[in-house]
Amino acid sequence: MKQSLELNKEIFREMVKFYGETLNIPPLAAKIYAYLIFDFEKKGICFDEFVHVFAASKSSVSASINLLLNAKLINDFNTIKERKRFFRINENYINMRFEEIISKMKKEILILDQLNEFRKSKDQEEFQKFEIYRSLLIKNIKNIEETLHKI
Repeated sequence: MKQSLELNKEIFREMVKFYGETLNIPPLAAKIYAYLIFDFEKKGICFDEFVHVFAASKSSVSASINLLLNAKLINDFNTIKERKRFFRINENYINMRFEEIISKMKKEILILDQLNEFRKSKDQEEFQKFEIYRSLLIKNIKNIEETLHKI
C-alpha cells in the first residue's frame, strides 16, 4: 500500500509535537491527526493506510482513532463503493475548540469577580491589575466570538 498524501516532513513533525501537547493526546494519535490535516482534498484516509504509514499495530491505530473520534477531532464515513471506513478532520472542531476557550475565560471572569468581592481590598494598584486582566479576558472573548461568526 502506498502513502496517499504528500507530506512536508518538517511541518509534519512540528504539527505532531504541537497537537500532541495542545490536545493532550498520545504520540500516535497526534501523528494520525497531523497526517489527516495534510488531506487537503478531504477524501479521507482508510485504517489500513495508517497501519502502513506509521508501521503501527492495528490495535494501536484503532485505539488512537477511537480516542480522536471520541474527542470529536475527526469524523468517519463510508463510501458507496467500499466497505472500508475513512477518516478526516472534523471541520467543526475549530468552532468547538474556541467555544470551549470562551467558556473557560467566562468562568475565570466569574471566579475572579467573586474573589475580588471577597477580598474587599482597598489597594488601588491591585484593583487596577485586576481590571486590566479582566478587561483583557473580555476583549479576547469578544474577539473570538466575532471571528467565529465569520467562519
